[in-house]
Amino acid sequence: MKKIQNSYKKSGVNISIANKFVDHIARITNKNVKKTLNPINSGNIGSFGSSFDLSKIKIKDPVIVSCTDGVGTKLELANKFKKFDTIGIDLVAMCVNDLIVQGAKPLFFLDYIAVGKINLNKIKKILKGILKGCSISNCNLIGGETAEMPDVYSKDKFDLAGFSVGIVSKKKILNKKNVRENNLIFAIPSSGIHSNGYSLVRSILKKNKISKKIKNELLKPTKIYTNEILKLVKKNLINSAAHITGGGLVENLLRSVPSDLSVNIDLSKIKTQKIFKWLKSNNISDQEMLRTFNCGVGFCIIIDKKNVKKITKYFSRDYMPYQIGSITKKGKKINFFNSIKW
Repeated sequence: MKKIQNSYKKSGVNISIANKFVDHIARITNKNVKKTLNPINSGNIGSFGSSFDLSKIKIKDPVIVSCTDGVGTKLELANKFKKFDTIGIDLVAMCVNDLIVQGAKPLFFLDYIAVGKINLNKIKKILKGILKGCSISNCNLIGGETAEMPDVYSKDKFDLAGFSVGIVSKKKILNKKNVRENNLIFAIPSSGIHSNGYSLVRSILKKNKISKKIKNELLKPTKIYTNEILKLVKKNLINSAAHITGGGLVENLLRSVPSDLSVNIDLSKIKTQKIFKWLKSNNISDQEMLRTFNCGVGFCIIIDKKNVKKITKYFSRDYMPYQIGSITKKGKKINFFNSIKW
């Protein structure tokens, strides 16, 4: 009897399919890069490392800022509802929205996709979302990694990680040291839940049947704030900023304000979307809602009073900033007044 030889493919890893995906990425991304950047930045896909030419970036006293993040268990809902074309936008958003907190302009993005078994159609849809997110934030996908890992991930499971690098002039860096007493806190609306709190969301779904409208809301991609915030940074209209992610308003705002100042938030001013009202109706306390979800506030900026009228012209009606609080010297680190109007 002829002995059957072992192979990588028989163990669950198909290099040929992975190479087809790399070729697909190269065709799409290199075409886009050549349109927007120096040719030295093209040809990265398939290389051992990715290059980016900084010589044409005209910024005085440049500082590099880097971020990495994932999408969390929102991936599980993408799998459950078999919708993969927007989860890549979430991935880019979670990284570039962190970069702009320091006033940095995103330059490039890299992704890491780990799967149990490569499904070309599925990961092409994921890539489509990543490229759209890069387009919205005006940065380029210049590299990444796709790992097929049977046994670590079951057949349909996958994970995503993103890595983004940006640049900002040393004089333009947003820093909590710039925050002063009597500064105002403005909220910029979220597009929905964004990419945090989905373990709690999934727990609720196990006990409830949901409508198609709720399903669509749950997978709505994270709003990318790059274009609006960078315009404000250029005009010196922001003192500090906060990306409202895990930990909600409480933890994220405190990261952006000096310890000797107090954050005061009027919760009745927060404009919540219907998806948060639905979540709240599932026996979740106000405190837990504020700590777990953005509750309708995707990003916050802290500004001088004199700049209130100047900032509004950079935003569309759906994402118009509005005041929810102020900075004072006395009191606890964070003070909430009134209640959210669910």
